[in-house]
Amino acid sequence: MRPVQGDARAFWLREPGVGEIRTVRLPEPGPDDVLVRTLRSGISRGTETMVFRGGVPPSQHRAMRAPFQDGDFPGPVKYGYLNVGVVEAGPAELRGRTVFCLYPHQSAYVVPARAVVVVPGDVPPTRAVLAGTVETAVNAVWDAAPLLGDRVTVVGAGMVGCCVARLLALFPGTQVILVDIDADRAGVACALGVGFALPEEADGGRDLVVHTSATSAGLQRSLDLLAPEGTVLDLSWYGDAESRLSLGGAFHSGRLTIRASQVGMVSPARRGRRTASDRLALALDLLRDPAFDALLTGESGFEELPDVMAGLAAGSRPALCHTISYGSG
Repeated sequence: MRPVQGDARAFWLREPGVGEIRTVRLPEPGPDDVLVRTLRSGISRGTETMVFRGGVPPSQHRAMRAPFQDGDFPGPVKYGYLNVGVVEAGPAELRGRTVFCLYPHQSAYVVPARAVVVVPGDVPPTRAVLAGTVETAVNAVWDAAPLLGDRVTVVGAGMVGCCVARLLALFPGTQVILVDIDADRAGVACALGVGFALPEEADGGRDLVVHTSATSAGLQRSLDLLAPEGTVLDLSWYGDAESRLSLGGAFHSGRLTIRASQVGMVSPARRGRRTASDRLALALDLLRDPAFDALLTGESGFEELPDVMAGLAAGSRPALCHTISYGSG
C-alpha cells in the first residue's frame, strides 16, 4: 500500500454544469486527527446532481452545506458526503481500519478522528458508501413510526426510497410496495423483498406513504394513496423547483397529513437517546444486509467523475448509486 503524500486529488464544481479535478494540499494531521486514503465514494444522485446544475436556492445555501464542504453554492464548491477509505495515520485503534466519513470526492483527506465511523469487517467498502443514505432512511423510519402490520407505500425508487423500503420490509406483517414511473425498478424492488407498482397501478388505502420522488406528481399520488387519517412522510428535497398540489379532494375530509423528514437532525422520536454518530453506526450495521447491493448500479474511475456527474445530471447515465473507484494506491 503506497502511503498518501502531501497532495490529494479532489472533485470540484467550478460553476454550474462544469466539474473538474483539482490538486489540493493536505494539512498536517494533528494528534486527534486521522489521515484517510479513499477507496470508494458514492454519488448521492438526487442532491448532488441538483448541486451540479446550480439548483440550490439562495435561501438554502447554509442549510444544504455538507459537513466537509469547501467553497459555496453555486460554485466553485467541493460537495459530497459518501466516502469510504482506510486510515493511514491517526490513533492506534483506527490505523489500518476501513472507515466511513461524510466527506466529498477526494483521494485522501484529514479530518478529526471523531468524524469517521469504522465499517464492520463483513461490509464491503463499495456497499459501505450507502451508509449516509441508509442513515437518512433510519431517520425517516424513526419519524414515520410504522406499526405492526401497516400497509406502506414508498413513492420514488431512488437511493433513499429503496433504502427506506428495505428497512420497512423488516417490520413483521408489514406490506411494503415501492412505486416508480420506471418499470425497470421492479427488479430492484424484488431484490429488496418488497412489491412494485407503476403509479397508475398502485393500490390505495395505505396507512403510511413515504414520498421520495421530489416531484409534485409523486407527492400528489402519495396523498391519493392514503387511507383516511393516513400520513405522507416527505423526504424529498425540491430545491428551486416549483411544487403544486391539489388539496380539494380527500385531503380535508380524510384528515390527511403531510410531514417532512430530513436527516440534518436526529428524529425527535430518538433525539434524547441517540446521537448522529449512533445513527450512522446503526446504518453501517444494517449494511451487513447484502440486499442493499441492488442499489449499486454503476462504477467509474475517479478521473472520470466530471463526465460521470454531467451524465447523471443530464439523465443520460441511468443509475441508483454510482460509485467511484480510487484504485489500489
